[in-house]
Amino acid sequence: MPGKLGIIGGGVMGEALLSCLLSNRMYMPDSILVSDLSHERRQLLTEQYDIRTTHSNREVIEQSDVIVLAIKPQVFDSVAKDFAGVAVSDPPLVISILAGVALNKIEQAVPGWPVIRAMPNTPATVGCGMTAIAIGSRAIDEHINLAKQLFSAVGEVVQVAEPLLDGVTGLSGSGPAYVAIVIESLADGGVASGLSRATANKLALQTVLGTAQLLKRTGMHPAVLKDRVTSPGGTTISGIACLEELGLRSSLIEAVRAASSRSRELGNQ
Repeated sequence: MPGKLGIIGGGVMGEALLSCLLSNRMYMPDSILVSDLSHERRQLLTEQYDIRTTHSNREVIEQSDVIVLAIKPQVFDSVAKDFAGVAVSDPPLVISILAGVALNKIEQAVPGWPVIRAMPNTPATVGCGMTAIAIGSRAIDEHINLAKQLFSAVGEVVQVAEPLLDGVTGLSGSGPAYVAIVIESLADGGVASGLSRATANKLALQTVLGTAQLLKRTGMHPAVLKDRVTSPGGTTISGIACLEELGLRSSLIEAVRAASSRSRELGNQ
């Protein structure tokens, strides 16, 4: 990774990105500057990662080649003022992970600068995230490749058109909550069947994790794996018939659609 990295906002997602970039040695500690209003947060990041921190967003903007906006969407208008009047001969790449703040709004705050929107999810905090990126009007291949490299440190990366980021939010952004409910429900079923809570939790978690890894490593379609596990007149088909009757499949589909629709609503407010 070339140059200096600046992160505006040292919260959970900002720290996740910071931690993985340092672990993968994509950036060295002396190449990173993080701004945060909280003195306690700055102190924690400095002590844990040996990086430089500041309360000044302007300092990050003026000293960075890549700037990651990892703040809450509702404070964007305030942070955008820190970009006003910054004179740079080679504008830094601005990468926003703010849900609902459109590319054109960010580009208005940084006229002439390259901008990319990214939508990571919470598994990024353990390096297993899924990030979708959408490209602004002034971003070129060099910027796109840089963004992909950066987010590959916390998981997988896909590129989509900006209007599809609402669908991304509904699926991978909100998806960890859906999967957590599925894991919890499987464990509850195990307890209802006589297993201890600890054993049921371990079985449910590893079953979901192992199934995901199997599908990813083999490239197998989920329906193929389902059919391989399902023998005629067996236990699995009885369970699947119950899931279909109770509407698990349609419930998950509608959950993604509802979350995507809500993302569009929030983006229009």
